[in-house]
Amino acid sequence: MVRRSRSRKLQKLTGLCRREEGLRVKRSCPSCGPSEPGGEEKKGRGNPVSVQLFPPELVEHIISFLPVRDVVALGQTCHYFHQVCDAEGVWRRICHQLSPRLREQGSGVRPWKRAAILNYTKGLYFQAFGGRRRCLSKSVAPQLAHGYRRFLPTKDHVFILDYAGTLFFLKNALVSSTLGQIQWKRACRYVVLCRGAKDFASDPRCDTVYRKYLYVLATREQPGVVGTTSSRACDCVEVYLQSSGQRVFKMTFHHSMSFKQIVLVGQETQRALLLLTEEGKIYSLVVNETQLDQPRSYTVQLALRKVSRCLPHLRVACMASNQSSTLYITDQGGVYFEVHTPGVYRDLFGTLQAFDPLDQQMPLALSLPAKILFCALGYNHLGLVDEFGRIFMQGNNRYGQLGTGDKMDRGEPTQVHYLQRPIALWCGLNHSLVLSQGSDFSKELLGCGCGAGGRLPGWPKGSASFVKLHIKVPLCACSLCSTRECLYMLSSHDIEHHPAYRDLPASKAVGTPEPSLGAGATQDPGGVAWACEEYLSQIHSCPTLQDRMEKMKEIVGWMPLMAAQKDFFWEALDMLQRAAGGAGQGPPPAES
Repeated sequence: MVRRSRSRKLQKLTGLCRREEGLRVKRSCPSCGPSEPGGEEKKGRGNPVSVQLFPPELVEHIISFLPVRDVVALGQTCHYFHQVCDAEGVWRRICHQLSPRLREQGSGVRPWKRAAILNYTKGLYFQAFGGRRRCLSKSVAPQLAHGYRRFLPTKDHVFILDYAGTLFFLKNALVSSTLGQIQWKRACRYVVLCRGAKDFASDPRCDTVYRKYLYVLATREQPGVVGTTSSRACDCVEVYLQSSGQRVFKMTFHHSMSFKQIVLVGQETQRALLLLTEEGKIYSLVVNETQLDQPRSYTVQLALRKVSRCLPHLRVACMASNQSSTLYITDQGGVYFEVHTPGVYRDLFGTLQAFDPLDQQMPLALSLPAKILFCALGYNHLGLVDEFGRIFMQGNNRYGQLGTGDKMDRGEPTQVHYLQRPIALWCGLNHSLVLSQGSDFSKELLGCGCGAGGRLPGWPKGSASFVKLHIKVPLCACSLCSTRECLYMLSSHDIEHHPAYRDLPASKAVGTPEPSLGAGATQDPGGVAWACEEYLSQIHSCPTLQDRMEKMKEIVGWMPLMAAQKDFFWEALDMLQRAAGGAGQGPPPAES
């Protein structure tokens, strides 16, 4: 009986194997035919089945169930799958899976693909400077958000604006952990603050304690002429309390005026609101924040800013501001400055020669070698990025926040040669941050200046040059912001936002010697030998072995190396420093 049962099982298995031979599909590229010459298949095997024989709708439906990362990888295998994976039908289904409530796909060449990738890559990450756990965390992700366009942290909460014009209010709250303990968690609850928002701003100072109110530039439907049912879309500025999200003030403009950006400048009692129109003109109005919570109605005067009155031919593209200065970037890449206090003027330009206390709105033009794309404005220093990806720093350098390797102030834009093509730039009170991308598309965060309070993770003593911070950067990080308590990074990828950097011509390269008639090949292109000699002199000036190790780590951060190479050198120096220990340290320096 046992032998018969075994023989029956063998017969069943052989029958199944014969059936499988007829069902086997020959593996080949979907867009290619059979690999054997003549196209004849071996006896006993069926004809080759190609994916191209399936209906396109069926293939798109199957691919739409893959994760976004796998869809992108599949589209890079061959020309056929590249066309299928790039179809809008695939991305429409993926977008409905990621954001079921999203009805409008927006505008652009590939609207559904753009919407799907925006919602797949959206995220707000933060790392607290204090406490025991110093790791990167992710905030709550609003399901109604259509990507993340901009964010702003305040004293207690975080505000996020999406690409559909919805402003979200992310709250801090007490939640229970997995162990049953009650803990205070940052940005773990969210509500919709308002819709139809274009831009928003708050107190421009780096300390979030001063950010009491939130100014929102929005579009609202207003009733038309009395006796008619028509309505008009008018721009307005709504003021909300950051602590509760309650609206306390609203001002509406004429329907003929359309704005696209709002920034604040000045003190609370004389808060100036600067509004940028679609035509590139600047308007301003002054409000008193100390009286906003009083239930009364009054009229404010909207006037053309002096930069638009004196220079009517200029078309301003964007603005940046802090408490006592404003920076304008034109559509041609020019930069103009307004400085309102003598102290900040001296820090930025090194002199008070051209400062006029009676005419503080007079714009000052900065002399720059190329077109400026974007900027970052701190309290008394600034950073500029031109069309070739070069970074220029200017202003006070007491803590090394300019990243030039020293602590000498700069009264004019000075290039930071070892950094190029940044993704984002941020300037704070006395430190600066740069978000850069390596050749392998990995992101890293560099910082310089004061490191007190943990604001430069991994460098508590600070650094006079940009060094790699010990923090994990999200793959699609696009902007950043730092407060006294926390470091924030916004993750979002827009396929229609391509890098606008150009290749630097050889004639404009800094450090390239001028050609001469009797000269052959360049002896030192870019001044590499001179820089190495300067690095050696700095290491030699360090009194102890530990100081020399720390200086060498800084020098590695200055050098134009790949991210993997920098990590290798830093890890090797850490190993040598731990192995050396206290041995090899020289006598302590004499006290002054």
